[in-house]
Amino acid sequence: MSSKEKPTLGGTRIKTRKRNIAAPLDPVAFADAVVEIYLDNDGDLELVAKNVESSDLNFSRYGDTFFEVVFTGGRTQPGTIKPDEGERHPYSIIECEANREAILPSVIYVQKILRRKPFLIKNLENVMRRFLQSLELFEENERKKLAIFTALAFSQKLSGLPPEAVFQPLLKDNLVGKGLVLPFITDFFKEYLVDNSLEDLISILKRGKMEDNLMGFFPSAKRSVEGFSEHFTKAGLVPLVEYNEKKIFEAKLKDMKSALTTLIAEESDISEVIEIVKQRVKDANLPDTEVVRILWDVLMDAVQWSGKNQQQNANSALRQVKTWAKLLSSFCTSGKLELELMYKVQMQCYEDAKLMKLFPEIVRSLYDQDVLAEDTILHWFRKGTNPKGRQTLVKSLEPFIKWLEEAEEEE
Repeated sequence: MSSKEKPTLGGTRIKTRKRNIAAPLDPVAFADAVVEIYLDNDGDLELVAKNVESSDLNFSRYGDTFFEVVFTGGRTQPGTIKPDEGERHPYSIIECEANREAILPSVIYVQKILRRKPFLIKNLENVMRRFLQSLELFEENERKKLAIFTALAFSQKLSGLPPEAVFQPLLKDNLVGKGLVLPFITDFFKEYLVDNSLEDLISILKRGKMEDNLMGFFPSAKRSVEGFSEHFTKAGLVPLVEYNEKKIFEAKLKDMKSALTTLIAEESDISEVIEIVKQRVKDANLPDTEVVRILWDVLMDAVQWSGKNQQQNANSALRQVKTWAKLLSSFCTSGKLELELMYKVQMQCYEDAKLMKLFPEIVRSLYDQDVLAEDTILHWFRKGTNPKGRQTLVKSLEPFIKWLEEAEEEE
């Protein structure tokens, strides 16, 4: 065994790492200090902003508390909007008059604070989300003030406030079901559109992932196209009604086109396709002119176009016309609808260079298959109103027109 002594720790000083000792939270003292700034400056928000900016208050820790004071005049109890202990001031957003003139200064005030302390945007988001999720705890007039503030915040492009932070909390089933959300969002729309266009509003709705879910603001009993139109028409928001009707119409067209594309790709029986299309047109109440346009788009989209072989393109297009001529003729039931098809063919040939030379062959094929009448073709040739590519297409059709006129004279 070794006779060496074992090492000992005697007399050795062990260093310990210092811990960060957190100061105790004191939101009451913070809130009282902010309230005192409001009271000292008699609610003059410009002076309040200057004093808030120059203070050494711990905003990074008490950001939520700060915005509680801004909105309600003091601290609120957790999970409610009831006043908590501490001082209060009478210059809050909730205490303002329910109009833009009274609330706009508060929006500008918050904007100033956020420019100096941009980290507070997350706290504003937290407090607004909490308040919007608790709309039932506010009085009707207070909800209106919140809606006006929110609209003005977006109108003034309040630094970094994300639309989803506003719209998504409103979709709580209990709030929607109680009919609290619809008046709020109506006030929001009306106030926002005072200074902004419908396109600006749609942009915000898109960013908030609400563009396609406007019905989500309505209680289930009122959730219909008719209910939407009636409500917002009464509110004076006719452009929004027209926009929604257009969106619904476009969705119907898209569904129709998708269904027809599938039927064509599967080479379904033409009689079956005609019946399915007729039923869909009836159910969706689609205009006949739109149906004709969709039919032609889908038929031509299904053609396997060649990049270089012009003759192959011609053969493919004419084969498609011949195969589905009965479908086209079933819906081109008047001179007006036949002319609509002529214009549709004209536009496609104008927009796609590879089809420009096929125009007379396509028209001739549609004539041979009894889709287009002679009178329709002659009317387009002599009096057509769409100028796009017309000069070139008219010239290319001259030999066929001459043949029609000679045949007419012979008869």
